[in-house]
Amino acid sequence: MRVQILGTAAGGGVPQWNCACHGCAAARAHPSWRRRHASIAIEAAEGRWHVVNATPDIAEQIESSAAPRPDPRPGGPAGRRTPVAGVILTDAELDHTLGLPRLREAPSLPIAATGTVRAALERGLRLDRVLAPYTDLAWTDLPEDGPVPLDGSDHLEISAVRVSGKRPRYAADLDIPDGRWSVALHVTDRSSGRSLVYAPAVADWSPGLSAALATADCVIVDGTFWDDDEPRRSGFTRRTATEMGHLPIIGPGGTAERLAALPAARRLYTHLNNTNPLVDPGHEGHRTLAALGVETAPEGLVIEL
Repeated sequence: MRVQILGTAAGGGVPQWNCACHGCAAARAHPSWRRRHASIAIEAAEGRWHVVNATPDIAEQIESSAAPRPDPRPGGPAGRRTPVAGVILTDAELDHTLGLPRLREAPSLPIAATGTVRAALERGLRLDRVLAPYTDLAWTDLPEDGPVPLDGSDHLEISAVRVSGKRPRYAADLDIPDGRWSVALHVTDRSSGRSLVYAPAVADWSPGLSAALATADCVIVDGTFWDDDEPRRSGFTRRTATEMGHLPIIGPGGTAERLAALPAARRLYTHLNNTNPLVDPGHEGHRTLAALGVETAPEGLVIEL
């Protein structure tokens, strides 16, 4: 299994267009601080990649990554072709779905998502109607009750692990039963027995998530906020990190110690908010995490499992 990290930022990216906090100001001055919206790409078969979450940055993420990017073939036919074989959605939040219209040039766009996420996008954003004149959205269910083969692969299987019942704001009043609003993606390579868990938003460290993480060889987990009070301290909300649907990294209810206890060879944080001190490459928090065997995911990283 080969995985490439396409982005590591929470909604708005780093820098965020309307923010002059320390992280955003520094990212404007130092390009190495910049972070695109959180996403990864998974190679299902040679030359076939599935992008996990379609962010507003998806076109730039594809262009900056050699593997999912179309490359000319010497002596081959000219015209449109792409290694991107489909999209997998872990939730229906805008920062993970606004990239879908940017893929409208595809004659057909395979999308794997839970039924809850599909209903929100069809009934809340009316995405199927908006994109119907451009492309066909080919939906498949992302199951929670067992793995299914990842399209185009004879050895990769995917399944969902419920991590949050938080609805996107636009779906607050939709008549959709509470269900799998946000899930972690569990990917298993049957040929090697190795697995990956990708969980960019975690509101609940559930038994199901614990079980998946306990057997994974690589885990990439929600690191939106450094501590629970960060959102309130930053002044953009009166809610804590936990109240916003994200477990903090340190402090009561923090995830760092939990990640440190996992047997995975790689344990990484993603989905960093622009206020998170970890957006500063020199912040002491990186050394704190390193002592626990945990790291902040660098964009562009390729992981072989």
